[in-house]
Amino acid sequence: MRETPRPRETAADSGSGLPQHRPGRAFAHAGADGSGTPHRSDGRPPHTPRGARRTDPAGHPGTTPPVPGWPAPLVSGYVRGALGLLAVLFAVITWQVVVEGPLFRLDERVGGKLFGTGPAPLTQVLSDLGGMAVALPVLTCAIAYALWCRALRLAVYAALTMAAVPALVIPLKVATARQGPLTEAVNYYPSGHTATAAVAYGATALVLLALERPAWLRGASWPRAWMMPVAAILLTTATGIGLVLHGYHWPLDVLASWCLGPLVLAPLWWVSCRSRRRSSSRTPSC
Repeated sequence: MRETPRPRETAADSGSGLPQHRPGRAFAHAGADGSGTPHRSDGRPPHTPRGARRTDPAGHPGTTPPVPGWPAPLVSGYVRGALGLLAVLFAVITWQVVVEGPLFRLDERVGGKLFGTGPAPLTQVLSDLGGMAVALPVLTCAIAYALWCRALRLAVYAALTMAAVPALVIPLKVATARQGPLTEAVNYYPSGHTATAAVAYGATALVLLALERPAWLRGASWPRAWMMPVAAILLTTATGIGLVLHGYHWPLDVLASWCLGPLVLAPLWWVSCRSRRRSSSRTPSC
């Protein structure tokens, strides 16, 4: 067989000298001033230890680009799992109330021991936190602020979330027709005051978290972001405790509304996260 002739090597190619810089080519490790000093565009030294590299939430080097949908895969997975558990718990409680099962009987025994405990004026004040006269104005102020910041979609979702409370609670009250404590009246399950507090204060926190703080608060160290959801949780918890201790509701009435509140708030939470992502990438408008 004939061998394919190879091109002759020139004297320059056969030498053992260092590679020569070719015009028109980018020299990967040359400095900006042509001094040959190695540099990197991200400011790291040329040989960064593997342990010092930044990683994404999955542990891989680099960062994960933002994707549409849920705010973060890990966080959204936990949130959806928690919402699923709350939905199952709410269904179990409702079933027990309807069939007057073991949980129903235990609830009446526990409730009978809790009624009247604690100072009556304090439990009355805590119960009133879930009234429309107290909770609704708080959410109305948050919706007005969202409209002032031109967050129309966020304001509409917040209003629809609040409107969903009577649309869900009233049919459940009529369907279960549970008798209230210390009274002959019925339609006490689930607790409307607790559901109102959970949705009104929770929606207020979600709306405010999605919006930029006013200019006079941007330089302050407070209020921090975690304070608003914590305040909403505390107000909702206090409302339910006051309703039970004062004798307005059975414990399961309140527990069911604690489960129902996050389920109603889930769409607004999703919109709030998307609004917060968009607002962080542009100049504040309010």
